[in-house]
Amino acid sequence: MPYVFQSINRKTGKPHRKWRFQYTDYAGERRSGTGLTSKIETEKLATKIESEHDEIRKGYRPLPSKADKHKRESFRKFADEYIAWGKSQGGRGGRAWGDVHERKRIKYLSWWEKELDLQMLADLEGSLPRIEMKLRELQQVQRSGKTIEHYAEGLHSFCQWCVVRNYLSDNPIKRLKKFDTTPKTIRRAITLEEILKLLSVAPSHRRLLYETAFCTGLRANELRSLTINDLDVGNCELKLRAEWTKNRKNEIQPLPMELAQRLDENAKKSIPAQLYREFYSKKNISIEPPENALLYVSSHPSRELDKDLKEAGIPKNTEEGKIDFHGCRVAYVTFVLNAGATVKEAQSLARHSNPSLTMNVYARTNKGRLA
Repeated sequence: MPYVFQSINRKTGKPHRKWRFQYTDYAGERRSGTGLTSKIETEKLATKIESEHDEIRKGYRPLPSKADKHKRESFRKFADEYIAWGKSQGGRGGRAWGDVHERKRIKYLSWWEKELDLQMLADLEGSLPRIEMKLRELQQVQRSGKTIEHYAEGLHSFCQWCVVRNYLSDNPIKRLKKFDTTPKTIRRAITLEEILKLLSVAPSHRRLLYETAFCTGLRANELRSLTINDLDVGNCELKLRAEWTKNRKNEIQPLPMELAQRLDENAKKSIPAQLYREFYSKKNISIEPPENALLYVSSHPSRELDKDLKEAGIPKNTEEGKIDFHGCRVAYVTFVLNAGATVKEAQSLARHSNPSLTMNVYARTNKGRLA
């Protein structure tokens, strides 16, 4: 039988608010635990725990796993530990997560915590049907398959992290089926004639940004992360640093000589720094621009591109697809291949993990050459 008692606070000499109890575990050893403020409720709890251990001893229940002791602990405690781990060594090669990846992990975990009302880690057990229902709700409000997969992967990664550390005995969503991630719209490669029109109407700082994007294929956040020190004018190249590139590798990206010189002149005049002070100070923007920025990149470059496309009379959407800022990367890969680069060379310049991504996702056919 369990024994319920009240311990005394040594400093005040008064009994503690919560009752304590002792019980016999499945191995026959006496264990202690903290109960509730009610003696009756504590007796019920102690009796239930000892009964469960008695069933284990008799073989009616399986032996407890290492994860069982964490079930009643706060979900938020483990979520915070997971985020701290990611900021320290959660990325590729033991590096920290990138800024964008970190923001998304925090966003997705907070969303799941609210939607599933996750109070304890044990609330994740048997949660697959509820998780599928929440993902279907995202689908019903027209979220893309890729976005839905990001929400699912955010929780899946957290659960797998818990399994590795024996916080969970099993990943509760390992049997979750993937959603169709086929894009609803595709990006088209902007033509050379359209690029010339675009550059003719764009303000000088955006013209320089577009030229750099079309000549390097760098992503918006990579362009935003560039500093003066990353530009090598003598060798006509950009030094890409692992802490902010998507593939988390140090790379070298070649540049046309004339563009490298203009980037150098623009940065030395502190034009990007002036623009950051002017525009970012007016808005509540979470993105932190780098010191000694090489280029000014707005918080939403696709919106700025839409304005310039309209001014240049270039349609954003056609039968071939849409144009957005990431479409500059599509155009870059297409131009590189049209210029005669091999598949391996194009893959290397695009910094892709495999040639299939280069050829089947980014490269576009030239209709004139198909005729």
